Amino acid sequence: MSNIYLGYHFSVEPKKLGSEILIAELGEKPFESFIETELGFSAYIQKDLCTKNILDDIFLLNSPEFIISYTIEEIDQVNWNEEWEKNFEAIDVDGKCHVRAPFHPKTNAEFDIVIEPKMSFGTGHHETTHMMIQHLLENDISNMKTLDMGCGTAILAILAEMKGAKIIDAIDIDNWCYLNSIENAERNNCHKISVYEGDASLLKGNKYDLIIANINRNILLNDMQQYVDCLNKNGILLLSGFYNEDITFIDDSCTEKGLTFVKKIERNNWVSLKYIN
Repeated sequence: MSNIYLGYHFSVEPKKLGSEILIAELGEKPFESFIETELGFSAYIQKDLCTKNILDDIFLLNSPEFIISYTIEEIDQVNWNEEWEKNFEAIDVDGKCHVRAPFHPKTNAEFDIVIEPKMSFGTGHHETTHMMIQHLLENDISNMKTLDMGCGTAILAILAEMKGAKIIDAIDIDNWCYLNSIENAERNNCHKISVYEGDASLLKGNKYDLIIANINRNILLNDMQQYVDCLNKNGILLLSGFYNEDITFIDDSCTEKGLTFVKKIERNNWVSLKYIN
């Protein structure tokens, strides 16, 4: 596979809502990363994975409620660090967790996480990752065997180890995320995280006290039974990657499989839900 990426630079009006919906749609495609811009956002995809008609079935592009235009730029992968360094700002979650790049100064936050995302999703900037961090900060996960499903940069697995989880499996289907997760685990001196490349089929026969799944609605619904089968009694399931409108679908799937709803966190119409087994 080549090292060449295509950058789709979208201008979206109204920006906030339109960008959120469009990113959710593009997330179903092989786009690997999204960066907010002044007029909308940029989406990045490996050139070898991009087909001529990749945007033909994107509903929002044909919606009269939004004005959307875009340009396409070919980007050599070597320039990616310049792109995210220009846009990556350190973030603070509830005064307890500081997420930063290697070039940012360290703070006195209780949990200081260094992430070099490259083309992976999960820097803490997106609402879903931010909410999952909040869930982890609120829960005592000491000695829990943990799964970070769709780990992206492994940011949530890293925080889980910092909070005392004893054994952590981090899984992502994307090779770039797999490699990036290994790098970030090493960068944060994590020794309890095992990273795997694959999907929910890797879960067979495993049991966890805590499952973290920040993916998207369709994948969550498709894999929910496998999550439940892997969850120990009184185990915690943390879910995100979907909107308020998707709660009914997610909740119906969880409750019919015997899980009990505990808490919802909402951030800019994105939501994160906590269940126990």
